[in-house]
Amino acid sequence: MNLDAEIALAHRLAEAARAEILPLFRSGLDSEAKDDATPVTLADRQAEAAMRKLIEAEFSADSIFGEEYGLKEGKSGRQWVLDPIDGTTAFLAGRPIFGTLIALVVEGFPVLGVIDQPVLGERWLGVAGQKTRFNGKIVTARACPQLGKATIATTGPHYFTVEQGDKFMALAGQTDHKRMVMGGDCYNYACLASGQIDIVAEAGLKLHDFAALVPVVEGAGGVMSDWRGEPLHAESTGEVLALGDPARLEDVVEVLQ
Repeated sequence: MNLDAEIALAHRLAEAARAEILPLFRSGLDSEAKDDATPVTLADRQAEAAMRKLIEAEFSADSIFGEEYGLKEGKSGRQWVLDPIDGTTAFLAGRPIFGTLIALVVEGFPVLGVIDQPVLGERWLGVAGQKTRFNGKIVTARACPQLGKATIATTGPHYFTVEQGDKFMALAGQTDHKRMVMGGDCYNYACLASGQIDIVAEAGLKLHDFAALVPVVEGAGGVMSDWRGEPLHAESTGEVLALGDPARLEDVVEVLQ
């Protein structure tokens, strides 16, 4: 599958989102609560609108699904999945650990993903069948010889149900939990792809939250799945695992089940 044109567009999408986000970072921007009580800002909306405009101009037959403006139907069987600011809470707090997520999904499975951190000027690109690149240079997730030496991360306990929280804490208890990372949203997965984190476990994620992450993590030699160890796709339930070392997947799934 030749995705050269799509990769070039993905970079332009990230640049367009940066242009909308950066002037509003740490600007005292107000937010509104969406129906699910999560915050949304003008930066979220303007960044997604800018990306949608570019996609519609270059791949008008493709579907677009974005967190802020929902679904635009297409005719190609392909879908661009956008999260303009994954980690709006961090954005509002002035913490540069949020990111713009851009994915191309074909037949339900992500084949291209970008994690872009505009403030730090950091960009991870993952493409099916290719090695993940961070600002143009190949990166690799690290080996994890045993679960007890793993660094685990999650965005926050409030995203878990009681049952999910119990399972996560059981897993965390098997890891080097004194180094557990709380907070980070998509940035945790980027750090995993670059070899700084071993496991990310989350729940309640939607397609726009995880589609871009899959090619980035897997292109770095890691693996992503649901909590049962099944591959992620458009119909996945939102329980998401990322591991830098696929050899630990069976261990992690055993604890979670």
